[in-house]
Amino acid sequence: MAPPPEAGCTWHLDEVFLRINGVLHYLWHAVDQHGMVLDILVQDRRNGSTAKRFFKRLLAGMKYKPRRLITDGLKSYGVAQRELLPEVPHRAAGT
Repeated sequence: MAPPPEAGCTWHLDEVFLRINGVLHYLWHAVDQHGMVLDILVQDRRNGSTAKRFFKRLLAGMKYKPRRLITDGLKSYGVAQRELLPEVPHRAAGT
């Protein structure tokens, strides 16, 4: 069996809204520049502490850090990036 492919150096992170049994939740997900899904997390919040939790979980499963992060306009990603990955350039899509 072949080893799993290595994740790319550019990570795209965003979240989508979904309802589970009528309750609003957020599906956070990260993909690399090749479209490979790196991790997903379903939470009922969309704030800085949740973004940090997602970053920590994502980094725990990787052997290296990304060279670049691209996120949507959610400010919570900037909070997590500045605290956990300050050396990694971050760009919010659309800015």
